[in-house]
Amino acid sequence: MAVPKRKVSKARRDKRRSSVWKIDAPAIQKCPKCGEYKAAHQVCSACGTYNGKTIIEVNKADA
Repeated sequence: MAVPKRKVSKARRDKRRSSVWKIDAPAIQKCPKCGEYKAAHQVCSACGTYNGKTIIEVNKADA
């Protein structure tokens, strides 16, 4: 069974682990109709459109 010959320092250990577990931010883009920011491949919550078509009706009073 393999056993480490030397102790791995905290700095070396943490350097190795630092970038592995970072999460990327979700893709955000502007809605072509209203200009609000929305998640990619999702219906716009401000105007209710997706791919140039109205999918849901959005009340301006609620928003």
